[in-house]
Amino acid sequence: MSDHGHTWQPDVRLVSEQFSQSPQKLSFYSWYGSARLFHFRVPPDAVLLRWLLQVSWGSSPTCTNVEITVYFRYGAPPVINPLGTSFPANTSVQPSFFIKMLQSNASVNISHPAPGDWFVVAHLPPSSQKIEVKDFVPTCAYVFQPDMLVVRVVEVSVLEPDVPLPQNLLSHPSYLKIFVPKYTQELRLELQGCVSNGSLGCPVRLTVGSATLPSNFQKVLTCTGPTQACRLLLPSPPWDRWLQVTAKSLAGPHVSVAFSAVAALTACRVWNMNVQPLLPSSLNQSCNISTGLMSPSPSYQDQGRNSRLGNGPFCLMSYAVTREDVDVVSVRFRPLDRVLVLVQSDTPSVMQLYLNTGMDSGGSLTISLWANQSLITKNSWVVACVNAASPFLSFNTSLNCTTAFFQGYPLFLSASSREANLIIPYPETDTWYLSLQLVCPESPEECVEAVVFVESALSLVPCLHDCGPYGQCLLLRRHGYLYAGCSCKAGWRGWSCTDNSTAQTVAQQKAAALLLTLSNLLFLAPIAVSVYRSLLVEAAVYTYTMFFSTFYHACDQPGEAVLCILNYDTLQYCDFLGSGVSMWVTILCMARLKAALKYVYRCGHRRQCYPTSWQRWVFYLLPGISMATVALAIYTSMMTSDNYYYTHSIWHMLLAGSAAFLLPPRDKHTEPWACSKKLTCHYQICKNHREELYTVT
Repeated sequence: MSDHGHTWQPDVRLVSEQFSQSPQKLSFYSWYGSARLFHFRVPPDAVLLRWLLQVSWGSSPTCTNVEITVYFRYGAPPVINPLGTSFPANTSVQPSFFIKMLQSNASVNISHPAPGDWFVVAHLPPSSQKIEVKDFVPTCAYVFQPDMLVVRVVEVSVLEPDVPLPQNLLSHPSYLKIFVPKYTQELRLELQGCVSNGSLGCPVRLTVGSATLPSNFQKVLTCTGPTQACRLLLPSPPWDRWLQVTAKSLAGPHVSVAFSAVAALTACRVWNMNVQPLLPSSLNQSCNISTGLMSPSPSYQDQGRNSRLGNGPFCLMSYAVTREDVDVVSVRFRPLDRVLVLVQSDTPSVMQLYLNTGMDSGGSLTISLWANQSLITKNSWVVACVNAASPFLSFNTSLNCTTAFFQGYPLFLSASSREANLIIPYPETDTWYLSLQLVCPESPEECVEAVVFVESALSLVPCLHDCGPYGQCLLLRRHGYLYAGCSCKAGWRGWSCTDNSTAQTVAQQKAAALLLTLSNLLFLAPIAVSVYRSLLVEAAVYTYTMFFSTFYHACDQPGEAVLCILNYDTLQYCDFLGSGVSMWVTILCMARLKAALKYVYRCGHRRQCYPTSWQRWVFYLLPGISMATVALAIYTSMMTSDNYYYTHSIWHMLLAGSAAFLLPPRDKHTEPWACSKKLTCHYQICKNHREELYTVT
């Protein structure tokens, strides 16, 4: 659209659409699972993307204005690191694009956004590591909702290869698109015959490609001088998709600019290695039979010449790769006909990795390469580039792995380093390419006849090394989209729980496990008191609590000090159930509900309520109430992730001690469970004065 005051007219080619998702309650950040993920899909031919961000919170005194961080990324969830932890070795991470919201509303505009998946992640500041009881202490709920407004064009001119397309710019830009087929080596865009109001000159700005985040590789070409050729060369453009081109006039209002847009594609001649495992004829050498390689046949050469790609030199050797889906966000890639990949100096060897199902961007792409050390000379390297959308093919001119719109990831194999590894967390949804070529920077003649065989291990995993011994790999879900994250323990941190800057030693882990488990032995005191006072139900409940609390905390430990006798979730449920029931059983036992009317009558008749002695208050009730109060205070306000092992152990001991002190005494003049009558059938009818009923034993 144009901004020329009264001359502005709406562009009828543009339509707007709005998309929304249900709001989510934000959390303070501790790991990736505490961040809230939103997944949107941008339609094709979009020229403007606007995120409308809204945050709402309650009016309680606990609600304050906090800083909210919002991340944006195209193709995969953002890889974030709010805690500043370290990533595993050989991990390549791009800085995330984000904004910080201090107000309740914000917006982000993106011109010419890439069509496809877009992800938004939001979270509150890092958590204080304080362990809070849910719904016990009032907290403020911060609710975040992003809306996506898209403006797209409904009339787009198709630019055919080698066919001039006349254009006339006045107040509105021209929207063009060209389809880039597979195996396109280079795209050339050119403006010809450009005239501005009848005079020579070309005040036009071309914007080629779509905007992506966190990195944007759009190409902008500004044409001004009449004598300069207005041309743009794009090596390795994205394959098998439409490429957006926007032409905007830089002349003043009411100035017409006319030109013809021409696009030329340079096709790539492919040596398809899965048809027949062949060596290029330039090698002219015999090969080891164990590699399964043979000399090229004339029929295959003719097949290449008769193809639509022409009879020029080969630009790549294509190795077919098998995709094997193992599990959710878990894939293995293997070369179709062989384990080893042939790498030479004149033609790149390329493997395709299909990560375009829409469910592959929630894991980590791992690539490992090995080369036979005896085949790599001192002055030679094997350079590998990992790229999305199209492979890197320009090894002879550059080694930066940059294609037209993507910055690739380089790997190097040499005589001194014959192994290389790469980890890409949350790879973009696309077809990925692994390109390899042998280079000799110092003495190119050494690489002419050289051949290196490279072995590869390619896979997509939910979590790297399953988060290691001090983490747990968890699958997270948002509206059917699955992604994985590591939840770390024992002070370990980081994307894959590999940051040991705050980690506990093995001795500290064992000490913590012993504290949490052995502290439950103090429940032997209320168990013994209950049995002595014939409170058998209470004794059974305390025994249950002691048993499951002990083995739950033994199973809850990471790393070395861990013992699980049952499923973790089962032990956790039994522990929580036992803790709650123990407290209620103690309270109900103290109340003596079935004798409540009798004790109310005695209280009024004697003008003295239970307990009748100060000793009962001083030596039993006050210590028990004090211990219970301290235990409750520790549990609700003092427990953090750092001191959990100590404070929770103290909680165990105080809870058990308070139960032992608070249990009521038995009646002074009555024997517990006294037998009043023995029957001839050898059964005994026993009277329980506390429960005031008869039971058969």
